[in-house]
Amino acid sequence: MTETGTGDASRRAGNGTSGRVLVVGDVVTDVVAVLSGPLAPGSDTPAAIRSTGGGQAANTASWLAAQGVPVTLVGAVGDDDAGRDRVAELVAAGVDCVVQRVAGSATGTVIVLTAGNERTMITERGANARLRPDHVDAALADAPDATHLHLSGYALLDADSRPAGRRALAGAREHGLTTSVDAASAAPLRAVGPATFLNWVRDVDLLLVNVDEATVLAGAMEPAAQGRALAAVARRVVVKCGGAGAVWADRNATVVTSSARRVAVRDVTGAGDAFAAGLLRAWLAGATCDAALARAAGLGAAAVAQVGARPAG
Repeated sequence: MTETGTGDASRRAGNGTSGRVLVVGDVVTDVVAVLSGPLAPGSDTPAAIRSTGGGQAANTASWLAAQGVPVTLVGAVGDDDAGRDRVAELVAAGVDCVVQRVAGSATGTVIVLTAGNERTMITERGANARLRPDHVDAALADAPDATHLHLSGYALLDADSRPAGRRALAGAREHGLTTSVDAASAAPLRAVGPATFLNWVRDVDLLLVNVDEATVLAGAMEPAAQGRALAAVARRVVVKCGGAGAVWADRNATVVTSSARRVAVRDVTGAGDAFAAGLLRAWLAGATCDAALARAAGLGAAAVAQVGARPAG
């Protein structure tokens, strides 16, 4: 069964983008605990706790919709109340949803422990692991106005959803779409091996990595050097450096650094997803790399200044 819904973004005109963006990957429920201090193992740590929508792909789609970009989320949820709630809130946020409801699977859940600039995630992917290539193919066929596909790396890093992730990239190329991948997380990248992952994403138009992920994939060196090394695989690379800004590198030997916006940090959950959405919004509209990094930094700053991974309001 496939749950579909059309958000307001699909009806907005004059957004300055070159077409619809398909975002493929995870939809989850985030249980976010903002800790009052260091975690006390084996004891109690006071925290402010809230349950909200999450998932790298769903978050990025939401931030794209908030900027007026026509966006379709392709993913999977359980046939449960959580799955229905996650789809409903995405549609309300302006995201068109082509989300498969998987009987017998629970909607994914992530417990997020966050304190200052650090976060730890405890993950149950649930129905996200059941995303299948034929569902991705159907979504591509039903989106003739799509010009770009953005893939959450989690779809590649899990062996069960990997065929769908790889099919998303191959299908996008067959349909003439540009592509981007967010590398997702350092620990699973290390588990699959850098050479294997880089082979999967070879020649994507844009690869996004944070410093930890870049270190797994390119080795321990300065972010600019990591970006240059990874640009031998992807056409363009952005290394996200948190409070230290970001680096853009491409095959034209362009290397551009940008600073981060200075804001009071409340919760870093979803900051990278907001950054990705800002970057894509600008780059797909033809902005320079400097302007794209600046827009990305602005959305990343907005994300860390609030609790939760989705746009406020």
